[in-house]
Amino acid sequence: MFALFAITAGDRPRWRAAKALYVRHGAEKTPEGRSLQLLRRWLSPAQRAQYAHMGYFEVVGGETGNRYRVYTGASTNVCEIDENGRPKVGLCFLPRGDLPIGDVMLAQKIALESCEGSALAVARKFTPSGFFFSRSRPLR
Repeated sequence: MFALFAITAGDRPRWRAAKALYVRHGAEKTPEGRSLQLLRRWLSPAQRAQYAHMGYFEVVGGETGNRYRVYTGASTNVCEIDENGRPKVGLCFLPRGDLPIGDVMLAQKIALESCEGSALAVARKFTPSGFFFSRSRPLR
């Protein structure tokens, strides 16, 4: 198997910018674009601002009051954070089906807020690292 092109480290910022531009202009009619619009409508004003600025939003667990960060992504994108705002435990859980990223993130948000215990029961836990939870630019 071969790739048509390779993305080098120097190309990553341009690749991300092109992806963000595509998502911003013209992708609204795609499943991905519509799912991100729906996600933004469900976020609180504080979460929306945090997502736009930081590339993640924080959620408070409905049962324990623990804080979680939901990063842009469809798997291994949730972590419980400690009192200092550092990733404590990584969580991997997502709804069934091949869903766009925005729908997955919205399902994760709702699950943590409304049925946190059930979400944690099915989540696979992992040790978070800077690789998984580095600051990323949000998809807009």
